[in-house]
Amino acid sequence: MSSAFFLPAEPGNRFCIYHRPADAISGGGFVYAHPFCEEMNKSRRMAALQSRRLAAAGYAVLQIDLFGCGDSSGDFADARWEIWKQDLQTALGWLKSRVEGPLSIWGLRLGATLAADVARDPALGIEQLLLWQPVGSGEMFLTQFLRLRLAAEMLADGAAQTGVRELRETLGNGGSLEIAGYDLHPRLAAEIDALRLADLVPAVRRVHCLEVTAAVEPKPSPTSQRAMDAWRSKGLDVRTTAVRGEPFWSTIEITECEALLAATEGSLQGA
Repeated sequence: MSSAFFLPAEPGNRFCIYHRPADAISGGGFVYAHPFCEEMNKSRRMAALQSRRLAAAGYAVLQIDLFGCGDSSGDFADARWEIWKQDLQTALGWLKSRVEGPLSIWGLRLGATLAADVARDPALGIEQLLLWQPVGSGEMFLTQFLRLRLAAEMLADGAAQTGVRELRETLGNGGSLEIAGYDLHPRLAAEIDALRLADLVPAVRRVHCLEVTAAVEPKPSPTSQRAMDAWRSKGLDVRTTAVRGEPFWSTIEITECEALLAATEGSLQGA
């Protein structure tokens, strides 16, 4: 059973969907961190499907729209990395007061990297970290996002009016950029640009890292593999899985990846 509500947070409120566990006694809870900008909308169906499966398996799940995103308070132009981290911490606090068992965080794409950053705090007592297609390099991710602006210029004018270097200079000089309908503040851009997943070593018992690839023989991406190897070197129990499927967070049509759902269930059952 699921219910929607607004969770008080600073500033304003955050739109949430709470999935109650099928069993009266919960096996713990997951807070879900959605991906960046339009990827959030593309992946809502997969997030809902996975949330329902987790609830059926006995987990409570709290999906939260971060500040400036979805139906939550604020404008995206005012979003900051630290506010998003505080949002997840608030969500964890809300969930902790309502469920039995340990808490975990699940994130997709940049949301997975955000989840890892939050899970670095040992005081939160995070049990497991579930990562779907985590962003390994914030610099590379930002560059790809900036290229959306160039692609839009090419469609409108037949040629890009600027380049990535010029767009980065605008951000570096304190200017905001409108990209794919989102106003990107230079501070948020700088915060994303500085992210390296390998450096965000979480204080958790176990990490499940799952990726989707079009390859006939699925393997984790080199960037994620390096990050997970770095975490293993710190003593973490890291489990990696790659499945074949479409990148549902960026496809034109809303798509599903049953292989990812099944692999997630299998990884958690093997914990």
